[in-house]
Amino acid sequence: MDDALAITPAMSADRNKNITHTIKSMSKRLFDFIRQRVGSTEDAEDILQDVFYQLAGNTEPIEQVSSWLFKVTRNRITDSYRKQKLPLADDIFPSADDDDDGFDWKEMLLPADSNPETDYLRNIFWQTLQEALAELPEEQRKVFIQNEIEGIPFKEIAAETGEAVATLISRKRYAVLHLRERLAVVKNELLNY
Repeated sequence: MDDALAITPAMSADRNKNITHTIKSMSKRLFDFIRQRVGSTEDAEDILQDVFYQLAGNTEPIEQVSSWLFKVTRNRITDSYRKQKLPLADDIFPSADDDDDGFDWKEMLLPADSNPETDYLRNIFWQTLQEALAELPEEQRKVFIQNEIEGIPFKEIAAETGEAVATLISRKRYAVLHLRERLAVVKNELLNY
C-alpha cells in the first residue's frame, strides 16, 4: 500500500511537468488561433485560460494533445459566441444617455409629437433604413426583420427554415453591424447639418 502512495506523487509531478511544458509550447499557437476568431484580446485570453484549465483538470489520457487542445479551443470559442450579448436594435439606436452627443434616436422615431422637422427626420431615417436593409444579403435581411421587427424568436425561425439557431444569430449580428454603420452616416449628416 505504501508503494502505491509513493508512486502517486511522482506521477503527479510528471503530470504537472507535462502540463506545464504543453502550456508553454502551445500558448502562442492557441492564442493566435483564438484571437483570429474573437473580438478582443481579453476574450482570447479568457478562452485560452479556460482551455488550459480544462487540460489541467482532465483525468483521461490524451493521445494527441495538440488536436485535443484545438478541439477544446474551438468548443470554447463557440461557447463564448453563445454567451455574448447579441446586438439588438437598441445597439443601432442608442438612447441619449448612451450617445456621446445626447441625441435620442428613439425620441425622434416614436411618433409622440409631429412637426415638420420630426416628420422630415423620420422620413430620412426610414428611407435610409429601407435602403440599408435592401443592401443586405437576403438571409441577413430576412432574419433581422423576422426577429427584430416582427418579434419572432430564433427557435421559431430555425424550426421554419431548418437553419441552426447559431447561424441565424450570426446573420442577424452581421445585419445589425451593417445597419449601425449606415445609420451612423445619416446621424452624422443630420447632426452636422
